[in-house]
Amino acid sequence: MHYFNPSFKNSSTTTPPRKSPFLVSERKGSGGNGHSSNRVPLDADSNGSSTVTCHKCGEQFNKWEAAETHHLSKHAVTELVEGDSSRKIVEIICRTSWLKSENHCGRIERVLKVHNMQKTLARFEDYREIVKIKASKLPKKHPRCIADGNELLRFYGTTVACSLGLNGSSSLCISEKCCVCRIIRNGFSAKKELKEGLGVFTTSTSGRAFESIQILEDDPSIRKALIVCRVIAGRVHRPLENIQEMVGQTGFDSLAGKVGLYSNIEELYLLNPRALLPCFVVICKP
Repeated sequence: MHYFNPSFKNSSTTTPPRKSPFLVSERKGSGGNGHSSNRVPLDADSNGSSTVTCHKCGEQFNKWEAAETHHLSKHAVTELVEGDSSRKIVEIICRTSWLKSENHCGRIERVLKVHNMQKTLARFEDYREIVKIKASKLPKKHPRCIADGNELLRFYGTTVACSLGLNGSSSLCISEKCCVCRIIRNGFSAKKELKEGLGVFTTSTSGRAFESIQILEDDPSIRKALIVCRVIAGRVHRPLENIQEMVGQTGFDSLAGKVGLYSNIEELYLLNPRALLPCFVVICKP
């Protein structure tokens, strides 16, 4: 599934640097004229003579770890209210891809926009460059891979087990049971999100992603959620028969589990969890 709205992807060959949620400024008396004018990304080296400022609220910190904790507890997500232009786009994407045989139009309860950490964005972009370089060395050319790593928009079905999104809550919990918060905090995991021993399972439609969600325990506090992700699909292998036969084979970045009409990849397994970047969380009604 391709979606070329600039809020989801940048289709240029080189991706511009993204704005960090933090600014670093030298303290007075730390050298030079005692004033600071430079703004540097969060993952720049700090020699202890700098303060880290959250550009969202202006709060200052002496340590990177404290700034990250602050971001995850205060600014990791923002709820998109009814009428917001970004929310309308997300709703259109979700509702136009619900399974036509069922009426899912009322399923969206909340839409949260994810504000990823700088290191999360860097990990995603670094993986894109790896895929592009690998593709450029192949004897057979793969234009999409060389251009942007073959970036797609995909859905990932999961659960949220905390109060995220309720009453305006934007604080991520630390429970391992809450998959949404764990993914936003730490990224996708090859161990926890691996499906069928293949990779991270994503879909081209919200309906199929919703169907794939499994709630193993009877806990009314656990809600179903869809994560709208940008993914670097890279070279996609399309097995003709049993997809399990491809386990352990090299040279591909993802596997197509199911291909629909017009060669649309309905189900895609990402072999490297770094290939996924969460952008929006759609919390579904029970």
